[in-house]
Amino acid sequence: MKKSFFLFISILFFLLTITITKGQTEITVDSQCAVLLERQSGRVLYEKNGHEQRPIASISKIMTAIIAIENEYLDEYVTISKEATKQIGSSLYLKEGEKIKLRDLIYGLMLRSGNDAAYAIAEHVSGNIDDFVYLMNEKAKELGLHNTVFENPSGLDEVNKNISTAYDFAVITGYAMDNPLFRVINNTSRHRAETLSGKIYLWTNKHKLINRYDHIIGGKTGFTKLAKRTLVTVGKKNNLELVVVTLNGGNDWNDHLNLLNYGFKEYEYLTLLDNGIFEVKELERIFYLDDKIAYPIKDEELNDYRFMIDVDDQTKKYYLHLVYKDEIVLTKEIWEYDKTHSVLKNSYTIEDFWMGIKEFVRELLW
Repeated sequence: MKKSFFLFISILFFLLTITITKGQTEITVDSQCAVLLERQSGRVLYEKNGHEQRPIASISKIMTAIIAIENEYLDEYVTISKEATKQIGSSLYLKEGEKIKLRDLIYGLMLRSGNDAAYAIAEHVSGNIDDFVYLMNEKAKELGLHNTVFENPSGLDEVNKNISTAYDFAVITGYAMDNPLFRVINNTSRHRAETLSGKIYLWTNKHKLINRYDHIIGGKTGFTKLAKRTLVTVGKKNNLELVVVTLNGGNDWNDHLNLLNYGFKEYEYLTLLDNGIFEVKELERIFYLDDKIAYPIKDEELNDYRFMIDVDDQTKKYYLHLVYKDEIVLTKEIWEYDKTHSVLKNSYTIEDFWMGIKEFVRELLW
């Protein structure tokens, strides 16, 4: 059985509401499916048919890249097979028998969307295409995605095809962006690669927003006749990191810029509670939070947020929830803090916290 206690109410945000003033932004998206996701929290800031399944073309290669980075030695040389050179569509124009580092192939995969690179990576990492595709699908399951099915590492859909949603691929992209190497590759404009025999390849990024517009730090293009245009873009401004995914978008470059601008204008990634110790009077307990609680919030939403503690009588564990209206949007486990070792002047009660805000507001308005 769980017992729940509300901690502090929306009045806590009074200071924020008088210091943050933003106008609401109207937004129109032409793409058939679109999602704007805040990466750190996973909050969806905008959605249009976000869970509609469609073929996704070459944005599939984001999953191919992160699987390769996580599962293989990146400085090993990959021998290009005859079958890899036969892949149709966008290509690095690799030659049969060439040996090139896996790391460089991932750059070619992401920057030039090389279908030959996708095939060669899958063969090298797993020994065959089917086993690599199995890893892709297992990763999707691990991320809790039920509307994504991979059948190949490239996104080609003449024989078989990859199906997903704008939401699922925003989650996949957010996961990949947790990897430092993926972040570097995904934000690269040009890359020089050299084969074992000394042949030089120079690749430029097909994603035309990267390093041409402020705050854009990554992305991936895609197109097939069946999927139409698909696009992923990642932007970061201050503490807000946003992922945009559109499927079947005839005006997708503008859609992505508009969505990013909307997200950066309307939302702030606010720290609502710092890590450390705090007292809850209702429970007569002092708790320790090992990580801050932060969330992307609109100005007009501030009064609708609450904190709540759940006490599980069986496990004796405590959980701190951030609640928006009646929905739990974020949960952190908290631990009891030994009162005999606490220094109360370094913690605060809810009452103390609110009194401090009132004093600050009084000073500000005076």
